[in-house]
Amino acid sequence: MGDIVSLEELAAEVQPGCKLAVPADYCGVAMSATAAIIANRPKNLHVVCVPVTGMQGDMLIGEGLVGTLETSAVTLGEAGGAPRFQDAVRKGSFKLMDATCPAVHSGLIAAQKGVPFLPIRGIIGSDLLKTRTDWKTIQNPFAEEEDPIIVVPAIQPDVSIFHAPEADRFGNVRIGRRRELLTMAQASKATIVTVERISEESLLKSEDSAAGVLPALYVTKIAVAPRGAWPLPLWGEYGVDTAEVARYAAMARTPEGFAAYMDGFARRLREAA
Repeated sequence: MGDIVSLEELAAEVQPGCKLAVPADYCGVAMSATAAIIANRPKNLHVVCVPVTGMQGDMLIGEGLVGTLETSAVTLGEAGGAPRFQDAVRKGSFKLMDATCPAVHSGLIAAQKGVPFLPIRGIIGSDLLKTRTDWKTIQNPFAEEEDPIIVVPAIQPDVSIFHAPEADRFGNVRIGRRRELLTMAQASKATIVTVERISEESLLKSEDSAAGVLPALYVTKIAVAPRGAWPLPLWGEYGVDTAEVARYAAMARTPEGFAAYMDGFARRLREAA
């Protein structure tokens, strides 16, 4: 497991109709791989945002590749709202499964643990229960008095994808303190990762270095993509390119502007690397 492949071979893991888990912007977004995925045109993706998405999700939506979006929010942060997401919601272009951050994490943890659902608090009384009919209200079996609680079904992605600073030649990947990446990988049928570099030494060689490493057992394929999260940040490596994100936000307000931005995106990725 954890085979080191080309970016194109890695992107080919994302097939039409698959359930694809992606992390939040601060957690290592595989933007170079996103461009490669878009080039393959896999339609009707079920995108699970862990627990939110931004530029990556907005691009997939704008390219017409998303059939279902399961998320707590879609935002470009300081650059404002996600324009292709907003337009698609108004047009009803995809199925929106509105969620909360704890609900998304709980669904993934249920799949990680191999159980069919997980109970959570804090949703009873919200309008979410009107649309999320897959969430059920049950009586707490351990309470002596009435105590309703929500259970959310397990979320098992077909593929999880993220970008990380480093992998070793054995297929282990450094994820640091980003434990949601561990949950995503262990919940998924396959996990594909882009990295800044490959280390010849094992990342599991000592207790100190191993603490923040995703073992190769949970990694399907790895591709090297220098600055592969650009224009988004990667912890410990580089910050967000605020000017580029703002440029995207401005151009993507119209279908024509979005198309013009995407026409040169792959080239700008290569220049950024």
